[in-house]
Amino acid sequence: MSETASISSGIAGRYATAVFEIAKDDKKLKNLEADVAALDGALAESADLRSLVTSPVYSREDMGAAIAAVADKMKLTATMKNTLALMATKRRLFVLPNLLAALRGLLADEKGEVTAEVVSAKALTKAQSDKLAKTLKAQVGKDVNIQATVDESLIGGLIVKVGSKMIDTSIKSKLNALQNTMKEVG
Repeated sequence: MSETASISSGIAGRYATAVFEIAKDDKKLKNLEADVAALDGALAESADLRSLVTSPVYSREDMGAAIAAVADKMKLTATMKNTLALMATKRRLFVLPNLLAALRGLLADEKGEVTAEVVSAKALTKAQSDKLAKTLKAQVGKDVNIQATVDESLIGGLIVKVGSKMIDTSIKSKLNALQNTMKEVG
């Protein structure tokens, strides 16, 4: 992991722990979960929001005003609004994606769930996703949330990451392994 990524993760982890503990003490974990989902969606859909949180050209005041307007428009909880405002004044909005990932992890741990990152060559159907979740639950002993993405370069198969474990059954990796084996022989 690069030093910058490590610093971002550390900052995001501290903010995430604080926000999570406040929400837990106030018995508002459902509201926090809704805030995380809303912010995730907004970051995915809005290039302007991504630019706001990552660009160094905005002043602290501009960042604060813009993120406050976004938070109000999205009807985020007071805790999340205050956290975003604090991050803007400290010029730390760039860790927002890491903050959301850390909060998702804390929320999943609280509910006894684990998130599996699944990359497939084609989009998984609901039935395939449910069957995969059931199979993974049997392996890890916790409920599994599937976070699916598509990468057509895999040709077929799946890459599944659960925690520190990774299973790669993609045709692309099998072809690469076969190619390496053939290089060793010839």
